[in-house]
Amino acid sequence: MVLLLAAMPAVGNFSGGLLAEWINVSEKTLNLALHFAAGIILAVVGLELMPTALEVEQPWIPIAAFMGGGFTFLLLEKAVHFIKDRFGGEGKATGSAWGIYLGVAIDLFSDGIMIGTGSTVSVSLGLLLALGQVPADIPEGFATIATFKSKGVPKKMRYLLAAGFTIPILLGATIGFWTMRNSGDLVKFSLLAFTAGILLSVAIEEILTEAHGKPDPVYASVLLTSGFSLFALLTVYLEG
Repeated sequence: MVLLLAAMPAVGNFSGGLLAEWINVSEKTLNLALHFAAGIILAVVGLELMPTALEVEQPWIPIAAFMGGGFTFLLLEKAVHFIKDRFGGEGKATGSAWGIYLGVAIDLFSDGIMIGTGSTVSVSLGLLLALGQVPADIPEGFATIATFKSKGVPKKMRYLLAAGFTIPILLGATIGFWTMRNSGDLVKFSLLAFTAGILLSVAIEEILTEAHGKPDPVYASVLLTSGFSLFALLTVYLEG
């Protein structure tokens, strides 16, 4: 049941990737999609993960885990740079796209953690969390595949990459359910904070950096706040 719930946002993300294949993605469209996706990730961190993580009696531990997520991002970034240098010209051309892909994969993993953990409380809570992620994951899938498309990555590889997004969310849901159902709040919320630290770094250092490397429409900031607002509405009206 938990895996079926987690499959819902995975399908939403894959649908966003397919949408990027059907639409002729311009630099302007990609810029706006990246801003929108970054807004959603910032909302996940600021409205969902960290407020929940700080509810424990020893909040300094989740805060330390949050910082640990930032340090982990540095290691992941070095790994991405290694891949870029290893594969030469093509690696350098698609390095930013892989950074975005990694960020969205981590976001999906955190979605799975939330769904799996929520399902240990009740199936209805897991369902609400899954439904809340679906409309938020569509623009993320769109922005990621559109970025690979703009870098000239072959279509077959783009489909495989889009389908590959099912792995982190199903993995996260599995870990969230089997590990967190018998864990204390401190362990559970520290994991959420650790994930939040990575996500925040990815949104700022990878997704928005890539977006600002393209022509920046005057209303790009509106899409950034719109993505944040969309997740805020879902949080208030679904999870509440």
